[in-house]
Amino acid sequence: MNRGIAYACAAYLLWGVFPLYFKALQSVPPPEILGHRIVWSLVVCALLLLLVLRRAAWIAALRRQPKALVWFAVTSVLVALNWFIYIFAVNSGRVVDASLDYFIDPLVNVLIGAVVLHERLRVAQWVAVGIAAAGVLWLTWQAGSLPWIGLVLAVTWGVYGLLRKTAALGAVEGLTLETMLLAPAAIAWLLWLGNSGQSALAAADTGTRLLLVAAGPITAAPLLLFAAGARRIPFSTLGLLQYLSPTIQLLIGVWLYHEPFAERALGYALIWVALALFSLEGLVHGWRSRPGAG
Repeated sequence: MNRGIAYACAAYLLWGVFPLYFKALQSVPPPEILGHRIVWSLVVCALLLLLVLRRAAWIAALRRQPKALVWFAVTSVLVALNWFIYIFAVNSGRVVDASLDYFIDPLVNVLIGAVVLHERLRVAQWVAVGIAAAGVLWLTWQAGSLPWIGLVLAVTWGVYGLLRKTAALGAVEGLTLETMLLAPAAIAWLLWLGNSGQSALAAADTGTRLLLVAAGPITAAPLLLFAAGARRIPFSTLGLLQYLSPTIQLLIGVWLYHEPFAERALGYALIWVALALFSLEGLVHGWRSRPGAG
């Protein structure tokens, strides 16, 4: 249990400090960062599977499941879109907006389950979704427009999770296949930038080049830690720990990068109340569902 919590906390802490990494690459345009993240993530995941985990049978199994390739073609587009919007948000000074995604992810997943999978929500879950919706409406009214960055990140990640739920591949294998499908376009894009003299990598200093190459292990490390933690601790514990990431990102955006927050505080407070209700209801329901519970 303790080791599982340590793995999960490490994963969420790494995801929490992602803004620091992408902010350090602010001199590189987001599309180019995305291209490098895809390519170097593929390299790292492939090496992990072949040299460390020694798993290769899944590739042969995919040949007998052509439908799975179609699913992963869709998930690869979703993950690329999610990555790009997040990079854009951080590098355009909107870390607080991006943190909204992680806060509302659980509620978006519940809503997707109700709409797509026809799962029945309990009363408290509907109340939590309603309170969160009120928070989003407040943020919309205050800003004069929808908080589209957080919403698009949450929806793309929610649909991605829904599709990956039915895919018979592990976390590393799935990311390997997704980056494998995206790699041709990413490599072609990076080569075009280089040939046209628009590559930021070519003009960058050594530190920036190393940071771009580090996109691979920086992407894979928290994913592996998360997978290791998820296998060792209850899902309810994992659900509570997940709020480490957005809390850290919010603090980084407000305290380190001095992004405005006071006028949005009420909207976020409503979402936090919704999350507290959602988490508490889930814990109580889980306790009552245990054999022998009164």
